[in-house]
Amino acid sequence: MALVIGLTGGIASGKSTVSNMIKDLGITVIDADVEARLAVEKGKKAYHEIISHFGPEILQSDGTIDRGKLGSIVFHDSEKRLLLNSIVHPAVREQMLTKKIDAEARGEHLIVLDIPLLFESKLTYMVDKTLLVYVDEETQLRRLMERNNFTEQEAKARINSQMPLKEKISLADAVIDNNGTIEETRKQLMRILHEWKYTE
Repeated sequence: MALVIGLTGGIASGKSTVSNMIKDLGITVIDADVEARLAVEKGKKAYHEIISHFGPEILQSDGTIDRGKLGSIVFHDSEKRLLLNSIVHPAVREQMLTKKIDAEARGEHLIVLDIPLLFESKLTYMVDKTLLVYVDEETQLRRLMERNNFTEQEAKARINSQMPLKEKISLADAVIDNNGTIEETRKQLMRILHEWKYTE
């Protein structure tokens, strides 16, 4: 029986950095963002549903969905965002579940589901343990502004659209404090994995 860990964080918290460290250990990481892109590829069920609701104007010239255009529509309209999520999320969950079953069938003992909105979307039932990558608000804001060339206002809007990281601490089984160096983050990750009976 495999141990399934739900890895989560917030925008610019360093979750991808931790995810890559886990991959470097040879552990299977199933990434919800990657699966979300695959779920809306041309010809997929979710692709057709999105076009029927949002119209052909969200398509690029090659027929693929313009994620930027779709994102700007739903970012400012909560009803449309809920509609989009109701199409994409079930497809993503289905794909992640299939990949998890495949990994278990290969005899893997540890599988990580990388889910940014693990708590918000109430997906903790899919995992055995939850691991949060945490940074303080100042660090999160600074990193997001630097990474995406956002103004402070733009960065705060993105951060405020998610559950605050400090509220997620009490929901997580373990927390990696990512305010320090990469090496400090790696040590925390290894300690938690060993506590959860992972051995390299």
